[in-house]
Amino acid sequence: MNISKQSAKEVLSNENIKAKEVRVITEDGEQLGIMSSEEAQKIAMEKNLSLVMVAPKAQPPVCKIMDYGKYRFEQQKREKEAKKKQKTIEIKEIRLSLKIDTHDFETKANQAIRFLKAGNKVKVSIRFRGREMARPEIGISTMEKFAETCSEFCQIEKPAKLEGRQMLMFLSPIVTK
Repeated sequence: MNISKQSAKEVLSNENIKAKEVRVITEDGEQLGIMSSEEAQKIAMEKNLSLVMVAPKAQPPVCKIMDYGKYRFEQQKREKEAKKKQKTIEIKEIRLSLKIDTHDFETKANQAIRFLKAGNKVKVSIRFRGREMARPEIGISTMEKFAETCSEFCQIEKPAKLEGRQMLMFLSPIVTK
């Protein structure tokens, strides 16, 4: 294994440790002092354990005598737990039109509120067709009305802005502590 191509998560152990001198710690945390890496490996072999480099940047590098398989297992278990606790925020899209009816508007607003309650961001868009481009103020008023309807559950992350033939607005859920 080439040390320079080694991943950051991978830890050096036993024969892969190239340092001449290392500071050695037992599995109980007791310091054995500074010694050559060969001598430290012999001590680890006598105890049927591995010599693992825990602080490669220290001067001299710090190595610990431990059960490497158990150490890797515990590390993977911690990484899995951390991954479970992560919350991914999705961006959900709601499409409105300039000539939207009140019931359709309320349905879309309720849908957006449901997304916001679930902790997702909402992208509200209005597509302008044909002569509708001449009246962007109607789109802005529709967007403002939509934001006002959802205001209890969201804050405006990015206000309504016309980009080409589409008007976009981003809403994010209100963070409660």
